[in-house]
Amino acid sequence: MLKLAKAFMFNLMYISPEQDQKIRYTLRECGQEAYKLAAEPFEVSEKGPNDYVTSIDQYLDRQLSAAFSALFPEDGWITEENSASRAAYRANYQRLWCIDPLDGTEEFIRGKLHYASMVGLLLEGEPVAGWLYAPAFDQMYFGGKDWGLFQTVGSQAPQPIALCKPPAPTAENCKIILGDKDQKNYGRAIAQSIPGAEFYSLGSFGLKVMEVIFGRAGLYLYLNGRVKVWDTAGPLALAKAAGLVCCDLQGQPLRWTKDAIEPETLAHTQSIAIGWPDYIEPLLGKVQQAVTGL
Repeated sequence: MLKLAKAFMFNLMYISPEQDQKIRYTLRECGQEAYKLAAEPFEVSEKGPNDYVTSIDQYLDRQLSAAFSALFPEDGWITEENSASRAAYRANYQRLWCIDPLDGTEEFIRGKLHYASMVGLLLEGEPVAGWLYAPAFDQMYFGGKDWGLFQTVGSQAPQPIALCKPPAPTAENCKIILGDKDQKNYGRAIAQSIPGAEFYSLGSFGLKVMEVIFGRAGLYLYLNGRVKVWDTAGPLALAKAAGLVCCDLQGQPLRWTKDAIEPETLAHTQSIAIGWPDYIEPLLGKVQQAVTGL
């Protein structure tokens, strides 16, 4: 028990233990409410082509906005469903909270399980901490820079996440996470360039990143250009804390600065690759070559 307590101790400039506890409590409460509301009728509308939102997304967005505004009154915050909040991204806050009330909305609408509520902290344009809660599993993943990675199930005490580096890719074992849209557009070309590539997907961007952190896949590719800062800030803080490489197909580090984010939608303009070095180094160039011109 003493060893676990020591593992969870932290002295960070950007978050206190009390604030971490409040964030986890709030995120779990909202996530559990989403899980319960999923069993009742809810409204679904389309924000854009194949981009859906539910009345539950909007309700949770308001709840989390109020909570973070009260908890961090000096900081900026942006949420997916509050378009007015996006002005905070352009306001040069040193600390910016990026909130996604329901990551994996299409999965949620279909009654599937792999959706999440997520929060990430950008400090001077870099993701330093993240919290990801999967309501269907009552499981929380959280941590960040100079802190570590932790998980909880239900109301249990936090446990350190044991990283599991996958074996280097071979022609017999090369698991890559590639979303359904990217599989349709690029899957065949990538498979031809990387013999043995095996693709699979989940609903939530954040839960896909966790698949790589846990070593169930060696690489996650996101190529369709729709992912936003509230999708990436939390999960990528966890990925960076795990020692994963987070870059674009040219090998350049992912950026959350204004030169790499579309100003109106806050979508990343870079392609995204998240993986273990043993996957990134031999495969990234092959992926880039495979998708160029498609």
